[in-house]
Order: sequence, then C-alpha cells, then structure tokens
Amino acid sequence: MNVTVVGSGDAFGSGGRFQTCIAVAIEDIPRVLVDCGATSLTALRRQQIDPNEIDTVVISHLHGDHFGGLPFLILDGQFRRRTRDLTIVGPAGTRARLTDAMEALYSGSSMVERRFDVHVLEHVDAEARRLGELTVTPFEVRHASGAPAYALRLEGPHGSMAYSGDTEWTDALLTASDDVGLFLCEGYSPAPIRWHLDLETLSRQRERFTCRDLVLTHLSPTALAAADLSDWKVAYDGLHLAV
Repeated sequence: MNVTVVGSGDAFGSGGRFQTCIAVAIEDIPRVLVDCGATSLTALRRQQIDPNEIDTVVISHLHGDHFGGLPFLILDGQFRRRTRDLTIVGPAGTRARLTDAMEALYSGSSMVERRFDVHVLEHVDAEARRLGELTVTPFEVRHASGAPAYALRLEGPHGSMAYSGDTEWTDALLTASDDVGLFLCEGYSPAPIRWHLDLETLSRQRERFTCRDLVLTHLSPTALAAADLSDWKVAYDGLHLAV
C-alpha cells in the first residue's frame, strides 16, 4: 500500500497547506481518497494524480475541509467525460449533504445525467466494508459535525493504515490504529481543545498505541508555530509513505 498525503492542512490553509486529502494506491495508481477537502482538486493536480482515476472516496465526517471537494470532483469528471463510476462512503446523511453542497455551489448540478454513476454508501460503526482490494472499517469518534464522525482503518493485501479524522481523545483511536503500518493522526493544538486532538494528550497516550508509525497531520497555526514537534513525525503536502 502506497499513501500520498495530498493535503495535510487544517480548515484554514495554515502553513500554506491544502485541506485534508489522502490518496491510497494498492499498486501504482491511487484509486482511493480518504477525505476530500474543498481544495483537493488543486492538491491532486499538484501531485499529478488524475481525479478521474479515483474509484472511491471514504469520508471521515461532514465538514467542508473533509468533504467539500466532492462537488468539484464530480463536476470535473462530468466535464472531462469520465466514465468510471465513483463510490463515496461517508457518515449517515452524506447523500443529502452532498446534494445540498452541489446545489449551493452550482444550481441544478445534482440532477444532471452523467456518463458515470455516483454511488453513496453509509458507514456503520465498527462494521468492515469491502471496497475492491481494500477493507474499510469506521470507528465513531468525538467531533461535532451534524452527523457521526469516524476514525478510519484501511487494510489491503499487503499493508494497513488508519486515520483519526477530527476528534477529541477517545479509546476508539487505539482500536482503529491497532497494529497498522501507519496512523495519520490529528495533532491540532499543543494543549487540550474541544472536539480536536492535542499534543499534550497524545503525549500521555503515546505508549498505548501499537501502530508501527504515527504521523501527525491537520495542525493548527498554534501547533505549527509554537509547539515542540521535534519528537514527532509531521505530515506535509506531497509526503509519500509506503505502508
């Protein structure tokens, strides 16, 4: 499994980073995205990843910096004559939220007949779902977004990874990342803050993780500017990781 951190930033582009978007390839070509923030089409092209090659997008929660790129991904496929179907897997309410977003951005766009179908599926907490060669398991976490939020575990034939999504501390993170090759974990702030992970709490919990590699992502301006990150691995846009 090869992982590209297409976007490693927070909602506001702190540090000049793109919003959350993680591309996963079982072999050479990325076919799966984990989250698709509003800036993701630009970020994908920066990494020379063709959006039309993406088969599946797995969404952690329904905030714009994690799912807001979906309307653009769909419309880009429409105007570039995409024929490959697209599967989106997200929290309950994903279909309605996506329709609302498309209509707000481009009126009438949700009803257009296209050369490809968009299939929207919903997470069930702790229930594994087979998506091609990947098995994806969501674990509900603590982040207010108008629908359940999830940490995500992805397992392939030769590798595994987990992603925390946005969340306060919860032991569900230990389950999601148990013995995976890579855990991309939010490190939003230096000190505790509601609905997000912080470096102080992660430091206390660090010895409980059984993942082989933990890499921080989704850092706030405070974490980027003021936190002591010398003991942590930190993701950046364009980081490539073999899992």
